[in-house]
Amino acid sequence: MTQKTVLCYGDSNTHGTRPMTHAGGLGRFAREERWTGVLAQTLGASWRVIEEGLPARTTVHDDPIEGRHKNGLSYLRACVESHLPVDVVVLMLGTNDLKTRFSVTPADIATSVGVLLAEIAACGAGPSGASPKLVLMAPAPIVEVGFLGEIFAGGAAKSRQLAKRYEQVASDAGAHFLDAGAIIEVSPVDGVHFAADQHRVLGQRVAALLQQIA
Repeated sequence: MTQKTVLCYGDSNTHGTRPMTHAGGLGRFAREERWTGVLAQTLGASWRVIEEGLPARTTVHDDPIEGRHKNGLSYLRACVESHLPVDVVVLMLGTNDLKTRFSVTPADIATSVGVLLAEIAACGAGPSGASPKLVLMAPAPIVEVGFLGEIFAGGAAKSRQLAKRYEQVASDAGAHFLDAGAIIEVSPVDGVHFAADQHRVLGQRVAALLQQIA
């Protein structure tokens, strides 16, 4: 049996970061609790699920506080090509672009995501040198609460505008689209990360989509 490979490229919510109550309190859900783990369990042995989630990862921005390595574009091509052949890439980024320090608009974030999709399509890392199939997920809207509220000040309103823009970007790129905010919601603890039950719902929904398209 030939396995299909799906690469999940994202930020802390792909990493499986637990909702945080204070700075530095970075916990991680167990592998089987993360949406990527639920995805793997649901798809079964015919799929290989690769987790590539980095907390604080942006779309295309070097982070002046947390480091240049948080730039999602700078690592993307090497990441995808290192795992080739890749049948599907699931991309969920943009939440960290909402941080006040970046001063970008929802339109800017959507454009940046389009740059990432183009980078994946151009690398020829799919089967037989083709492009992988693409799934663009709009992140769930954030809520400005807890200690992260100040870091993301003004970001909640912007986050509610992303899904519609991402859907258009996905259409333009020939990618499949999934709106995480229509399926799950962020934790009221920190307003950014997903609780375990939301990971489970999201993983099952992504699995259903992959079974349809691959």
